[in-house]
Amino acid sequence: MTVPIPTDTMPSHNHYTGLHGYSHEPPSSSVQAGVLLVNLGTPTAPTARAVRTYLAQFLADPRVIEYPRWRWWLILHGVILRLRPKRSAHAYAKIWEQRGSPLRFVSEALADGLQVELLRQRPSAPIRVALAMRYGAPSVAQTIAQMQREGVRRLLVLPLYPQYSATSTGSVLDALADSIKALRWPPELRVVNDYHADPHHIEALADSIQAWWRANGRADRLLLSFHGIPERYMQAGDPYFCQCQATARLLRERLGLGEPDMLVSFQSRVGRERWLHPYTDATVRRLGAEGVRKLDVVCPGFAVDCLETLEEIAMQNRDFFIAAGGESLRYIPALNDSRGQLEALAALVLQHTQGWDEFAIGHDAAAARQGRLEAGQRARELAARAN
Repeated sequence: MTVPIPTDTMPSHNHYTGLHGYSHEPPSSSVQAGVLLVNLGTPTAPTARAVRTYLAQFLADPRVIEYPRWRWWLILHGVILRLRPKRSAHAYAKIWEQRGSPLRFVSEALADGLQVELLRQRPSAPIRVALAMRYGAPSVAQTIAQMQREGVRRLLVLPLYPQYSATSTGSVLDALADSIKALRWPPELRVVNDYHADPHHIEALADSIQAWWRANGRADRLLLSFHGIPERYMQAGDPYFCQCQATARLLRERLGLGEPDMLVSFQSRVGRERWLHPYTDATVRRLGAEGVRKLDVVCPGFAVDCLETLEEIAMQNRDFFIAAGGESLRYIPALNDSRGQLEALAALVLQHTQGWDEFAIGHDAAAARQGRLEAGQRARELAARAN
């Protein structure tokens, strides 16, 4: 039986072919190393239908919800996906822009900016930066397959979660494993597990907060609000809580603040079980009731702004704070595609790609390409003699 071969897989004049006529060399225009940024994902529209599709994938992930599958399936499809999409769609509509979801277009800007920054620091390096979403599109599998078609043979995966949790980075690792299982020739892989204590990241956070204070004045307190996870996940060995506290400690030291001046809390809890605490909503209410007039809030667990920062913090918790007696709650934006974040991520990429020729200073892509072509020619000559 003859299996038809798609025309886009046939060898071209730009690259050598193997013994049976198939190419193992990317075209001369393709890159050889890649950086894959992975963020959480977002619905395609602020509608109940789009949100339902997104939540069905997100909340079905066993890394996110660690319940027996049969029990959780009944809860998810019998209750949550019937009630929550409409409520969440209303929240998304509050932050949706003409460009779409902030998480999507800011993440895209971050990936584009990192591409420019890496090429600025390594002008001749054949590096390709791409973005994938853990849930929704573009998926991790789709993006890795596309990067491989473009010639990426070495890949650094950088989840945009500064602190590691099985619910976030761990889930990205699952998607990565599932993706490369489908590839005949997977690329060489490295993964950034976390960067919660990276000096460049801490510096970028501190600079962002200080720039905000210079422009807007300083509030009575600074609150660091991290996304929460169930407390039993921490008890099972998840390092997330400890890494959040480490980020807070390093940031407090860098800003020269005492513990009363900078507090830590955890947001976005759902369900009845106990989550990491203190809870953000309870904390802002307490501070308002205790006489704190102005409160600044920053979310160091989020690389870019999203529903949890723009709606939950800047709107919901602002209202909680004012209702409890506070005067104003001011949300300090995430690092987004700022110069500080771009430089911090570029430094992180270069640190984790040491030893890869493509990221070396002075790497000559043309010479490397010629070397591969010559090696391929020698291999074909040896094969011809053997036959």
